[in-house]
Amino acid sequence: MVGAVGLEEAVSATHSGEDTGHYAPEQCNVGCVTASEALEGPSHRSLVQGGCFLLEGLLVLRTVAPVGKSMTDRTGPQALTGSLSGGNGFRNAQVIPACLVIYPRPRPGMQWPDLRPLDILAEAVSAHGAAGGIRVTQAHGVQGLQLSAAAPHAVSFPASRIFVRCDLFPEEFSIVITLKVPTLPPKKNEYLFTVLAEEPGALLLGLRYSPTRLHFLFLSQDTAGAWQTRVTFRSPALMDGQWHTLVLAVSEGSFSLTTDCGRPVDIMADVPFPAGLSVRGARFFIGSRKRTKGLFTGLVRQLVLLPGSDATPRLCPCPRAELAALSIPPVLQGIPGKPEDNEVLKYPYETDVKVTLGSRPPCTKREDAQFWFDASRKGLFLCVGSEWVSVLAAAREKLDYVEEQQSLLTTSETLGLEVFAIPEAGLFVAAANRKATSAIYKWTDGKFSSYQNIRTHQAQSWRHFTIGKKVFLAVANFEPNEKGQEFSVIYKWSQRKLRFTPYQRVPTHSARDWEAFEVAGEHFLAVANHREGDNHNIDSVIYKWNPRTRLFEANQTIATSGAYDWEFFTVGPYSFLVVANAFNGTSTKLHSHLYVWLLGSFRLFQAFLTFGAADWEVFHIGERVFLAVANSHSYDVETRAHNDSYVINSVIYELNVTAQTFVKFQEIPTCSALDWEFFSVGEDYFLVVANSFDGNTFSVNSIIYRWQGYEGFVAVHSLPTFGCRDWEAFRTAAGSYLVYSSAKEPRSRVLKLRTG
Repeated sequence: MVGAVGLEEAVSATHSGEDTGHYAPEQCNVGCVTASEALEGPSHRSLVQGGCFLLEGLLVLRTVAPVGKSMTDRTGPQALTGSLSGGNGFRNAQVIPACLVIYPRPRPGMQWPDLRPLDILAEAVSAHGAAGGIRVTQAHGVQGLQLSAAAPHAVSFPASRIFVRCDLFPEEFSIVITLKVPTLPPKKNEYLFTVLAEEPGALLLGLRYSPTRLHFLFLSQDTAGAWQTRVTFRSPALMDGQWHTLVLAVSEGSFSLTTDCGRPVDIMADVPFPAGLSVRGARFFIGSRKRTKGLFTGLVRQLVLLPGSDATPRLCPCPRAELAALSIPPVLQGIPGKPEDNEVLKYPYETDVKVTLGSRPPCTKREDAQFWFDASRKGLFLCVGSEWVSVLAAAREKLDYVEEQQSLLTTSETLGLEVFAIPEAGLFVAAANRKATSAIYKWTDGKFSSYQNIRTHQAQSWRHFTIGKKVFLAVANFEPNEKGQEFSVIYKWSQRKLRFTPYQRVPTHSARDWEAFEVAGEHFLAVANHREGDNHNIDSVIYKWNPRTRLFEANQTIATSGAYDWEFFTVGPYSFLVVANAFNGTSTKLHSHLYVWLLGSFRLFQAFLTFGAADWEVFHIGERVFLAVANSHSYDVETRAHNDSYVINSVIYELNVTAQTFVKFQEIPTCSALDWEFFSVGEDYFLVVANSFDGNTFSVNSIIYRWQGYEGFVAVHSLPTFGCRDWEAFRTAAGSYLVYSSAKEPRSRVLKLRTG
């Protein structure tokens, strides 16, 4: 234990090992006494030299002065040097009230004693029961504790439990931790442990890691105030899915990190670890900083504090260096999964098998040998290679029919919809309304309810995207405001207000669409500028996020003709951006262009002949990549339009990898098609088209097509729609849905996909 012991107790502990000729670990304790207690104790022969106190039978390892006082510290056997003086010499010395850390004094021929390791993890997690959410998990045949489901306060304990009377943290110590960490996204940090002051919750010391760094944090202070110091090591490649044992050794201004008994990494810091760091009233938190943010989501097997020395010689060399053990909690030492006396296991036990819930996830090398459970079909699937293989018979989910779930009244005609989810906030749909106010609706009790109104100027579409933990929503405004200013707006989600607030205005020209995407870790927004006055042949702009200014800045311009839509997608390592050009001022018969990202910008890759192109939809079926264009209108100034010019073919293209080009796969008759939406139900794939006008009426049916392999897409459902403008597919725990907007009436409709 680390705690205060009286001088008589310390002497007794020393003498208890006299006959053995060595020091048993359990007899080697760190004790603390104040200088005043030492003066009032028995008349032991004493020495005060350079702040090092020598008492009969006891060696003071270190004297720690309070903050603002100076006292020279000495450690180890060299503190024995100097001449003895009588007890009065001790009393006549200038004694500053301090905490004395003492060792039993080794007799000649004995080894310098090591201190007993303090099992921090065992203190936080009892062997006889655990807080809810703590799980014993086995990975690669080794047990560890998963703490992420537990409340942060549940995996903690007061520092006074191990610092009984002396409340100063050791100046020299080692921290030993064995862990298996998950892969983290860039810039995310997770805490391995912290010691927090009771009030106001300041961090006294802690250890956290990120994808590229390991940070040791501690509180430094002097007469001028307190500040947090951080010692940073380059990440020792922890995120490889394996177990690792780290030893962090601290001695004044020296910090050393050893990974798996390898070569230590040493850092000499400008600011040393404080000699008088008080932990009075503080609390240890394992795997957190007393909050869910930064919660450790991996497995931890060992967390030990060893005062007074570097733990590396105790651990290394070791046959399995990644599992080198100083002290393992009792709960991880028993036979896994075997209850005693027919009692229920006090700790849930599980193996290192990941089971994904929800809609079909990707099956790649990363998911190999992992499971996916399809709750709707009650089927269990195993990822083998690139295919999900059924291992538990499931009722095959098939689309039977479509029924109306909700008739959603909107503020005016709706030109575009965007369905998105915000963590811990819910599922939303943003409606781009023709008149001055657009609306955001929240999914509540099986329907969308009004949530927020936003002033817009004939909004055409919304685009939801995230940058780190920031959530944004960009609107494409088609018309200028009352002052004649033409711009679109990016809104940012406020965690405090739980609403979207204006973030940035972007100059645009009759904007039709925004596309958000990421290339090589950088964030972009592309706007489809439709026209400037009567000129449709203008530049559309790609904006790039500047992390320094935290704003989007123009990065590249691309010549477009009546641009209607952008679509971004990737194929292997390549990034593509395709634009739907709708009108060049005289004709809708023109080329839409596909661009590929090369050397920091988009370059022309392929041209497609389109007719009033209004939308592109990219989708994958197995390893095959498809592009579908919605052709809306065949019109030319010289020939004028006939009524049937709206009934034209839309086209699906497929990527020919050998030829490195998209080739025509299928033509589908459509009625002024304005949108395609791809979705899946069970193992079936579907496309739904927004048919808006047949030359005579806006009351035309939109069609759902099902993928039938060699036959391509075949019509299976005909849905009555009125001026249909946009489709969005989404899924909740209750099932799959489609929602469409109408450009001709203030009403959108939510449809439920009934399956059998």
